[in-house]
Amino acid sequence: MKRITHFYGLYGEPGPRPDGEYLFSELLETRSEHFDWKIKPHIHTNLYQVFLIETKRTGFLGNNEPTWLTGPTILLIPPLAIHGFNYHATTKGRILTISDKLVNSIFPSGNGMLEGLQILTNYAPPYSFKYVVKLVADLHEELFSTRYEKQQMLTAMLQQIFLVLYRIWRQHTAVVPEADSVSLSYFRKLQKRIAEAGSKYSIEQYARELGITPVHLNRVCNSVAGKPAHQLLQDHLVDEAKKHLRYTSCTVSEIAYLLNFEYPNYFARFFKKATGLSPSEFRKQ
Repeated sequence: MKRITHFYGLYGEPGPRPDGEYLFSELLETRSEHFDWKIKPHIHTNLYQVFLIETKRTGFLGNNEPTWLTGPTILLIPPLAIHGFNYHATTKGRILTISDKLVNSIFPSGNGMLEGLQILTNYAPPYSFKYVVKLVADLHEELFSTRYEKQQMLTAMLQQIFLVLYRIWRQHTAVVPEADSVSLSYFRKLQKRIAEAGSKYSIEQYARELGITPVHLNRVCNSVAGKPAHQLLQDHLVDEAKKHLRYTSCTVSEIAYLLNFEYPNYFARFFKKATGLSPSEFRKQ
């Protein structure tokens, strides 16, 4: 069966997992042209990527429906987030690829920005798209230089880039009250565990891992996301199912197995109840 293409390193480069300090910068068109401007949907295991796309219209293939990115766009793609692109020969931009260990060492993971794929298209002074492009271009120059104390400078520059991205992201994100910081911490931990384990565990087991009761966990999820814990788990499973149906040739039975459903017919009923379509009907769209 055909599964989702998986790279430990850069797209199109088979090889071992990069080390924990991995950092790479390149022009978007360098790699894309080599693949005839079509980057098939894929995932990276332990890598974050920042895409700066200057072109006004680019096809983006993610977990959800294929969409068009319009206007200068910044994408922040976390590990295991599926992504692909349909570029064209005039596409311009830059790509930063960073190990998750390095990102986590320079930027706190509990603020929300790093928890999922982010698409940034709105900018307010002083953080224009060109401002971010200049920061990344400066880092690129430093990365391939032989200057003194290069590693320290790269760390500082990378931290500045992520702080600027956070400020851009925060301008268009609801602010969580400080009083909810404990709830937010529980919520982020639950999100991470659901992404790792999916339906292997029940909500009761997830709550036990967090050291709280299922009732408390539901209060946390309702206060942060406006939905109970079981709905978050269901949403995750539906997104994963759609990803496999859209981008792989796995059978419905194989997808049910991958998502830890005991029987394929359980999975089919679950999916139809959540989406209004059977898995086969969704795949034919």
